[in-house]
Amino acid sequence: MTTTAARPAHPINPTQHEGPAYLLNAPFSFSTEVANNIWMEEMPLDERRPDARKAMAQFLRFYGLVASESLVYLLPTPRPDGLQDLVFTANMGVVLEHLPERDTVVISNFTSAPRTGETEIGVRFFESMGYRVVVPETKFEGEAELKHLYDDVYIGGYGLRSQRETYEWLERTYDMTVLKLAETDPYLYHLDCTVFPITKEQTLVCTAKYEPEELSLLEKHTEVIDVSSASAMAGLCNSMRMNNLIVNASDIHDLRAGTEDYQMEVAKNRELEDIAGRLGFEVAHINLSEFTKGGALLSCMVMHLNRYSYEFSLL
Repeated sequence: MTTTAARPAHPINPTQHEGPAYLLNAPFSFSTEVANNIWMEEMPLDERRPDARKAMAQFLRFYGLVASESLVYLLPTPRPDGLQDLVFTANMGVVLEHLPERDTVVISNFTSAPRTGETEIGVRFFESMGYRVVVPETKFEGEAELKHLYDDVYIGGYGLRSQRETYEWLERTYDMTVLKLAETDPYLYHLDCTVFPITKEQTLVCTAKYEPEELSLLEKHTEVIDVSSASAMAGLCNSMRMNNLIVNASDIHDLRAGTEDYQMEVAKNRELEDIAGRLGFEVAHINLSEFTKGGALLSCMVMHLNRYSYEFSLL
């Protein structure tokens, strides 16, 4: 098993930085014109069209929170149209944490047609910072589909947006193990909708969405903490860890008390807070309601440039 190498004395890229580092993109090109997931397809265009001012204000609050405790890079927006989902940087690619050089990024080969133009942008951006950049020949949609657990062990989701063959190629090429999970629910179309590694030893999983043999494989490598289907649908697993803080999107203050949506949001928030409390984490909720119009939640808006926050345990 490969062990993550020690960090160099003089980092030359953000992955080697001794502190959390992330990639975000300001929503200059954010749009919902093309419905490329079932959430958008079920929402009329006039209802899903985002308010640009509100979207930017929500993004800046999120950016401010993340930047207060970490290094944040902003991915440039090279043009104002035709890149409707660029803001969802979790799909841009994934940095391979287990490689000793800590300088390799796999850029996405998108299934979603409106996103294919993002591949070139990602390649140029990471090459400009000196990374070794590769694009797989098979379909792959980034960190949202491939989650690092520890050492050379990852979890990869396939079936809706990414192909199993991509993970087989990664295993052969980069000496890594990918625990492969078949995605079948169109409402939970990326792995980050159902799987959230919260520590190196523990992973939140919506177990109802996977077969017993898949869960048995996961349990050989990580402690599985079950997440209810309702909370997964409401975005519990679409969280991020930043040091001792779990950040999750919630629009609960926009919802009317007593409604079904309100009750579902309350239940999701309580379930997350209960899990976080047992593990010694604090929780912060932030309203990203404009971005849910694109069928996405908080984890979709963040690409980890390293997973420094996972290098220490709270308990």
